[in-house]
Amino acid sequence: MIRLLVVDDHSIFRQGLSALLSIEDDFVVIGQAANGQEAIELTETLQPDVVLMDMRMPVCDGVEATREIHRRYPFVRILILSMFEDSDDVQRSLQAGALGYLLKNTPDEQFVGAIRSVYLGYAQLSPSIAPKVFARLQCSPPSSAVSDSLLTPRELDVLRLIGKGSNNREIAEALHLTEGTVRNYVTRILSQLGVRDRIQAVIWAQQHLLD
Repeated sequence: MIRLLVVDDHSIFRQGLSALLSIEDDFVVIGQAANGQEAIELTETLQPDVVLMDMRMPVCDGVEATREIHRRYPFVRILILSMFEDSDDVQRSLQAGALGYLLKNTPDEQFVGAIRSVYLGYAQLSPSIAPKVFARLQCSPPSSAVSDSLLTPRELDVLRLIGKGSNNREIAEALHLTEGTVRNYVTRILSQLGVRDRIQAVIWAQQHLLD
């Protein structure tokens, strides 16, 4: 079962989304939060697999909550939900650690599929948003673009060590992480770079990140 935490300041939307997702055989909504601060607290106590995070909320917005949850629990997948296609919002969300950004009007079937993909570690963007993100990447040097738009500073640290040929145990020791956490980072890095395996990630890092 994929354990979900639904976060949105509009109770009608939050409850409706929770009811919709509960119909799926492989989903279970284990909690709801009305703002980012509640999301952080519930993530600590409930340990969801995927957090469905509203972008704009009072008290603590989606970006702040995503950044804090990703820092504390990098194994938790976060999917941002928003009414807006603002490219700055998308960039800040991905940089904070979100694995995807979907518009709230995404058709139900696509939305459910995106949650399953995010759970498996694959990045997801609404079709109308993806071209804007890729266009921004093409306008900047590769390493800068990835740093600003796709990978967090910690993920870049992991990628640099991958480029030097370090295995997961060596990366864990160097960065004071568990091997499980490193594996989660590696999965996300491969997805975000759009490469098939670790060898391609090594080549990418050597081309763009290493002196």
